[in-house]
Amino acid sequence: MSAGRRGLGGGLLRFNGAVVLAFLYAPIILLVVFSFSASRLPGQWGGFTTEWYQTLFDDSRIQRTIWVSLRVALVSTVISTVLGTMSALALERFRFRGRRVFDALLYLPIIIPDVTMAVMMLMFFTQAFDLLEVVFGLGLSKGFATIIVSHVAFNIAFVSVVVRARVAGMDATLEQAAADLYASRWQTFRYVTLPLIAPGVLGGALLAITLSLDDVVVTQFVAGPGSTTLPVYVFSLIRKGVTPTINAVSVIMLVASLILVAGSVALQRASAARGRQRLQTTGGIQ
Repeated sequence: MSAGRRGLGGGLLRFNGAVVLAFLYAPIILLVVFSFSASRLPGQWGGFTTEWYQTLFDDSRIQRTIWVSLRVALVSTVISTVLGTMSALALERFRFRGRRVFDALLYLPIIIPDVTMAVMMLMFFTQAFDLLEVVFGLGLSKGFATIIVSHVAFNIAFVSVVVRARVAGMDATLEQAAADLYASRWQTFRYVTLPLIAPGVLGGALLAITLSLDDVVVTQFVAGPGSTTLPVYVFSLIRKGVTPTINAVSVIMLVASLILVAGSVALQRASAARGRQRLQTTGGIQ
């Protein structure tokens, strides 16, 4: 009876795993398949064709929005990764006045709805531009810079959460040992702390670039003429009817994301292998 129950339980677990995998990956498979459909309806199969990929590379508007999205994602990811890592280290390694308040405010972008964040950023830029025009006579407007600032504003929180989890799991005595060996704060950070938290930093950066590439609500509120990103452009096409070109764009973005993830995993494995080799060379492993 017990063996039969174990067999039934194993079968149910395998069935549950298959359902979960189908739920997660069936939409992705359908997206890839219908990106090669000859029909002009995104969800209808009309024979195999690569026409939509050719249209993608010939459409200057889509190319421009992809370029804007990539620039925004890269710049905002670099800034938010640096600031998020610094915030995580400050909150986890130091005690200072107002730390609890700073901790609570840092994670507000994770809690509040996207539309609230969008309205907040829009009001901030409107008031800031009006003030700069009155005081300095600068006539600024929404555009590339406002999108970057907005993305950094909500990405810092996500990066900080990931990096802080990594810092919390790190042995603090390693940093103390480096200080005992007369290493400066910068040397300790560069040669001890940063290599240990590198997987967390890289994970936070990948999360930030993904959120930046996917954002629609906040970007739509703070974007200006000539600074439309790909998600906002795709969202605007819904009113006029979406063609399988959008499927082709999504597949390309998916492939790019997979390349980023594969590169991240490869770098982490290479780093771990170098660490084990270094320990063996120095006699750390007997």
